[in-house]
Amino acid sequence: MSDQQAPPAGPDLTQGVTLSEFSGAVLLGHVDDQQVLLVRSGAEIFAIDAHCSHYHGPLAEGLVDGEIIRCPWHHACFDVRTGEARHAPAFNPLAVWKVEQQGDRILVREKREQPKPRVKGPVDAPGRIVIVGGGAAGFAAAEMLRRQDYRGSIVMLSGEAAPPVDRPNLSKDFLAGSAPEDWLPLKPDNFYADAAIELKLRTEVKSIDAGRRNVVLAGGETIPYDRLLLATGAEPVRLPIPGADQPHVHVLRTLEDCRAIIASASGARRAVVIGASFIGLEVAASLRAREIEVHVVGLEQRPMERVLGPDMGDFVRALHEEHGVVFHLGDTVTAIAGKRARLQSGPVLDADLVVVGVGVKPRLALAEAAGLAIDRGVKVDAYLQTSVSGIYAAGDIARWPDRHSGENIRVEHWVVAERQGQTAARNMLGHREVFDAVPFFWSQHYDVPINYVGHAEQWDEIAVDGSIGGRDCVLRYKRGGRVLAVASIYRDLESLKVEVAMERAAA
Repeated sequence: MSDQQAPPAGPDLTQGVTLSEFSGAVLLGHVDDQQVLLVRSGAEIFAIDAHCSHYHGPLAEGLVDGEIIRCPWHHACFDVRTGEARHAPAFNPLAVWKVEQQGDRILVREKREQPKPRVKGPVDAPGRIVIVGGGAAGFAAAEMLRRQDYRGSIVMLSGEAAPPVDRPNLSKDFLAGSAPEDWLPLKPDNFYADAAIELKLRTEVKSIDAGRRNVVLAGGETIPYDRLLLATGAEPVRLPIPGADQPHVHVLRTLEDCRAIIASASGARRAVVIGASFIGLEVAASLRAREIEVHVVGLEQRPMERVLGPDMGDFVRALHEEHGVVFHLGDTVTAIAGKRARLQSGPVLDADLVVVGVGVKPRLALAEAAGLAIDRGVKVDAYLQTSVSGIYAAGDIARWPDRHSGENIRVEHWVVAERQGQTAARNMLGHREVFDAVPFFWSQHYDVPINYVGHAEQWDEIAVDGSIGGRDCVLRYKRGGRVLAVASIYRDLESLKVEVAMERAAA
């Protein structure tokens, strides 16, 4: 096998292409050895880096929507004029290139200086903003505040030991051993000092005094705020069974949790995963990549049926069984004695390693004690403000009025949390920006990605286009004939088009 790198795809843009050769919305080419994407937006033509700054997704396979290009993999959005990462999960901008037109030829030869992001600037600039939470929503808010040219104080209070990390990777590539740890941080450690964001790790907030506008830390320190963002996230549900507190029994939420699982996996022969939903099955796939025998125990009759329906549930089960996973469904673990897990149905499973993935619960104690309105989550308005002026909420704890479904919903999706953090940041600066992003998540099982757009807690019909077993399909979840959500496998462009259509319908 040759070690030589494959030459870059497409035409050499330094030599140019004719207008007739560039007849669509995008054209993939290269400048020297770097891939560059030509993008047509109305009468203008732009040139940007060809790969998403999030996970290097191929933007040539994405969707152009006005001056926005959307990544096909995880739906990050970029401004084709400035390269700015407009919507999470990407935060780093794309490089932009100078486009020259000579007659009917389009040429690209050099990068432009990175344009500044389009900012509205603060309308009502508070002096001090405090963010409680070091996860997706908290990080996205802090980063967006600085990007919006906010120059006041930002204090970010996190109970975790590490700066904000890409949490989805903890159950996917990093746990599987196929991604290095330096992929995980959402920004380098020096970002926080350089951006004048005071990040306090391993910090417990004991209470919020909404009247005096301050938060009280466990050690008694008081931190004042003019605006407060609650982004406390969720915590894993722990099983109240004998033996669940042993060192080889784990939950997965933080980088520390993931490191502990990897340490337990070293030398392990068999793992038991309790829970057959997304986290549990992603963990199962990652442990199989480490050649560990995996048994999955779950109360449900089909994995993921509650969210994806019976046909997709059967497919997911078969996919995991193809990779050697053994299922024990309609069952649960009642005790873990040493390295033996006893099932309710009677059998005992050897378990060098146990991972509990039976769901999470929102951390609401601070909000409740502060007197915020609670409705199976922290109740927020369309601008993500809580019932108390000056306090906003975002991420797993927030229940917001969703324009598409017409219901108040709370979802535990990474991209939703990041986008809510971004919207909350702009609104804390005085902008009245409605949060109207359509919920999106992805789940990875071996080489099969499942994308999900929208939100359907209940449905009366699932319309399938394509073949689930053939790994080429779109499933539409309907209630009363109306599409509430769409799941897809290898239909990335269609998934993006659904997202845009839902956004426009809710506008």
